[in-house]
This record gives sequence, C-alpha cells and structure tokens, in this order.
Amino acid sequence: QVQLVESGGGLVQPGGSLRLSCTASGSIFTIYTMGWYRQAPGKQRELVATITRGGTINYADSVKEQFTISRDNAKNTVYLQMNSLRPEDTAVYLCNANALDSRLLTRRDYWGQGTQVTVSS
Repeated sequence: QVQLVESGGGLVQPGGSLRLSCTASGSIFTIYTMGWYRQAPGKQRELVATITRGGTINYADSVKEQFTISRDNAKNTVYLQMNSLRPEDTAVYLCNANALDSRLLTRRDYWGQGTQVTVSS
C-alpha cells in the first residue's frame, strides 16, 4: 500500500501565504502524476494543480499566477506554494498520487487525508 501524508495547512489572513507538503511512503515502485485537489464545504472536489514525474504542470484557471506546484522525486514529495490567499481558497486540500505499488504491481490513485486551509481575518 501507498500512504500519503499532508502537512502545512492552517489559518492565514487574506493576502497571506502557506506551503503545503505531501509525502508518499510505503510499497512504492514508481509515482507518476502527483497533485493537489480541494474541497470546500458544500462543494465538489476540484483540481488545484498536478505535476507529472517529468515536471509537466497543470493548474486550475482559478489558481494560475497564485499557486505554484513542485515536487522532489527523490523524496516522493509534492509541494504547493500558495500566495495571495483569499477567503474563497478556504477548503480541505487533498494530495493525490498515481502510483505503481511494488508489491501488488498495480497502478492506481491514492489520496491523503487532507489538510485544512482557512483564509480569514
């Protein structure tokens, strides 16, 4: 099994910044795409940003120029730098990884438990 653990969420004032981290561990053979999604109360889960193993990045239009995704393949870690945060960015942020399990030799999506980001004055 592959486990994902997020960190870095919290309460921040509008205009502030946060950096989220997500580290994968367990029976990992290869991690392909990693990414961040978010879910606000009463809303559907939505894509924030993804990054492939080779570094190809995709952002939701709503966060372009505001958020930056990056990853460290050696550490099986993906980051999300969030700047100029707004109240509408408040949500649970979930890490996702598409990975090949080294024991089961199956490839599937894995999800973290999520980290709360609250933007409020």
